Amino acid sequence: MPRTALRVRRWAAIAVLGGLLAGCGTTGDEGGPDAEPAAGAKARTSTEVRPIEAATRITDAKGVTVSPEKPPQRIVCLVALCDDILVELGMVPTATNSAVLAHPEFLGKEKAAKVPVVPGGFLSPEVEAILSHRPDLVIGLEDTHGKLAPALKGATTFWPVQPGSWEDSVGYLRDLAALTGRTAQGEKAEKTFRTRLAKAEEVRSDKTSLIIFGSDENFGVATPEADVAAGLFPKISHYPWKSRGVDGSYSLEEILARDVDVLFVETLSFGAPDGKLSGKLAKNPLWSRIPAVKNGKVIEVDSEVWAKGRGTRSLGVVLDEATAALR
Repeated sequence: MPRTALRVRRWAAIAVLGGLLAGCGTTGDEGGPDAEPAAGAKARTSTEVRPIEAATRITDAKGVTVSPEKPPQRIVCLVALCDDILVELGMVPTATNSAVLAHPEFLGKEKAAKVPVVPGGFLSPEVEAILSHRPDLVIGLEDTHGKLAPALKGATTFWPVQPGSWEDSVGYLRDLAALTGRTAQGEKAEKTFRTRLAKAEEVRSDKTSLIIFGSDENFGVATPEADVAAGLFPKISHYPWKSRGVDGSYSLEEILARDVDVLFVETLSFGAPDGKLSGKLAKNPLWSRIPAVKNGKVIEVDSEVWAKGRGTRSLGVVLDEATAALR
């Protein structure tokens, strides 16, 4: 995979090996991303939600303390997780650089078009443009936007987030619900997601699934250790894919040997769209021999939701689409 694609996918699904559970959103669920319950086993994810209390200061699961001068209302999102959480809380970003809001399960194209876009893109959002929106809070990805902290200091509050699991995402949801005072909305969103996940676990498929991503024939495999959405898959299907580090992935020969039943494809675009990843991979003669390809079970998914969203609303969409395909 070209280095640019690989770097962007790292930011889209950052690895946090051995990541901590989100302190604010965890209720002692057992089993990590590699744990695979037997098909038909009872759900292991708790649907219980602890009350969220409004707060003027929080310390997230990564040890970052956030203390805005007032409950934030004008929030600029530099990472899609922020947009996801705000929609869950019944809020709209003051500005964003994510396209996830256009998805019908979020704001939809018409309403999303009214949200100002921060120029500079995901990798290099412009500080002056961010501050022109007079934000109470700016939320970005720590390893990508942390460099902006000095320029934003004194003008607004910057919160660097780094989700590595769905538990982290729930924790960030709870933290922002506390800071904004939208505790009831936060509890409802967490309950909805936990219920979705528990139901998906109850009907866990014995089929082998796989998520691949890329912009050309040099694709990557999304693994539970490095991808929030992929972290759900061992709970709902057979998902025998482990991280091989930043520069390692799987070949089509290896995928063919695993007898993949359902294949989810995330096409990442750099500039103007130039076709789906599945169409490019079809040029390889091995592609047609994969069971999922032969049986018409290759699903091109929305990468804005599957790869970049990482919040409870995005992950809910992933669960719904995945379980439907895995039946």
